[in-house]
Amino acid sequence: MNPVLRNILAIILGIVIGSIINMGIINLGQSVIPPPEGTDTTTPEGLKAAIALFEPKHFLMPWLAHAIGTLAGAFIATKTGNPKKIWLGMVIGAFFLIGGISMVIMVPSPTWFTITDLGLAYLPMGWLGSKLAGA
Repeated sequence: MNPVLRNILAIILGIVIGSIINMGIINLGQSVIPPPEGTDTTTPEGLKAAIALFEPKHFLMPWLAHAIGTLAGAFIATKTGNPKKIWLGMVIGAFFLIGGISMVIMVPSPTWFTITDLGLAYLPMGWLGSKLAGA
């Protein structure tokens, strides 16, 4: 297969797999650490209203979802594309970073979480995923 086409398909696969893992952990997180009583986190508006009631423990699962989803997506993209190219995982990290920035704009979160999430969950995990895949 053409290497360029292979890398493009690998990136698409990494985004899809990383997104599925991200959403799976987010959905699972609600049962592991339930949101504060009486809050509705199923809509952006409900989440905006509830965020002030969140304790640090409520941010653990979203951070893990972002980090593990990015890590897995980067690993898959690098492994199925060219395992010698670290940039495949970094593309995945950048893609998910853009999504993280969008979420911060739509649903403001505490500054400590924004810095931790944007600084540690995306590009570092994209790099790590590529390294684990052999880049």
